[in-house]
Amino acid sequence: QVQLVESGGGMVQAGGSLRLSCVVSGRIFNALGWFRQAPGKEREFVAAIRWSGGMTAYADSVKGRFTISRDNAQNTVYLQMNSLKPEDTAVYYCAVGKSWALSRRRDEYDYWGQGTQVTVSS
Repeated sequence: QVQLVESGGGMVQAGGSLRLSCVVSGRIFNALGWFRQAPGKEREFVAAIRWSGGMTAYADSVKGRFTISRDNAQNTVYLQMNSLKPEDTAVYYCAVGKSWALSRRRDEYDYWGQGTQVTVSS
C-alpha cells in the first residue's frame, strides 16, 4: 500500500517562504509531483521530479519561485516556495506518478496524499 503524507503548510504573508514535505512509503516510484487546488478551481500541476536522476518540471506560474527536490534516503520530496503570492493560496497535494514521465496531467498520477493548506495573505 502506497502512502504519502504531506506537511509544512501554514499561513504566511506575501513575499514569504514555506517548505512543504511529502514522505512516501510502500513502493519504488517513478516521478513525484506537487499539485494544488484553490477553492472553486480545478487541481493544477505545480512541479514534478524524477526520482532517479532528479530531472524537474515546473508550471510557468511558479517557475523561478518554487523548487522541487528529493531526498532518496528519506523517501521524501520537498517543495520550497519563495516569494509567495496570494494567488498561491491552495491545498497542496503530492502524488506518485504512473511512470518516469514528468507529466502535468492529474490522471498520470495514481496515489495522492491528503493535502496541506497554504494560505498567503496580502
